[in-house]
Amino acid sequence: KLWPNDLKPKPATVTEPRTGLSMGEHCELMAKEWKISRELQDELALRSHLTAANAYDQGFFSDLIFPFHGLKRDGTVRGDTSLEKLAKLKPAFDPAHGSLTAGNSSPLTDGSACVLLASEDALKENNWTPLARLVDFQVAAVDFVHGAGLLMAPTIAVSKMLERNDLSFADFDFFEIHEAFAAQVLCTLKAWESPEYNKKILKRTTPLGSIPLEKMNVVGSSVAVGHPFAATGARITGTLAKLLSQKPDSRGLISICTAGGMGVTAILESI
Repeated sequence: KLWPNDLKPKPATVTEPRTGLSMGEHCELMAKEWKISRELQDELALRSHLTAANAYDQGFFSDLIFPFHGLKRDGTVRGDTSLEKLAKLKPAFDPAHGSLTAGNSSPLTDGSACVLLASEDALKENNWTPLARLVDFQVAAVDFVHGAGLLMAPTIAVSKMLERNDLSFADFDFFEIHEAFAAQVLCTLKAWESPEYNKKILKRTTPLGSIPLEKMNVVGSSVAVGHPFAATGARITGTLAKLLSQKPDSRGLISICTAGGMGVTAILESI
């Protein structure tokens, strides 16, 4: 049956009402500003897919995911992809000069997630065994309407949170950085390394520095497993909590960008 003209399904887009640009178009601007290459984006995307596929094969997600209509794993994970396959995809948001593609951007997916946050009294009363401890969290925002990168707010939130807790990147065993786009992650990492950005935007005398990639998104992230809005934060928190539960005396950092120029970050520790 044909759809009436006014009821035809429209492509899913996330548009900022104050700029009229989609999230992908904003991230294209960020990638150009920070000179993030297509090759680096595809490499990060490949890593996300391969680590997510391996984590599924090793059973990491078996007790984190509830089967639904026979599905037991995210259908977007491509364990058989390659740099050659990713390189063939066309730019999705800037056809002429863009570098963001369907392969290095997170797919908008259906999904739900939940995390139980409980007090110590509730743990004792219900005989619950916690996976991790929430230490601190921070939110921040950027003025993207007047030129700031839409998805750069986590850089500020992380800086404030680490300063308040007297911590550095060297104090963390895991980094869960939401992969809205591979370019967004790479812009964030580059900003934390930049002396100029740290001085001007983060108001730091020395840069936050680099994150060891082997500690980042070790079981894949949003480029591979998808980005169901309003569920990704809980999915990332649950993933990190389980990673921490498997490594005594460990600490993890969460960094999530959101629409509206917002950033949400948190610190979790093993119990």
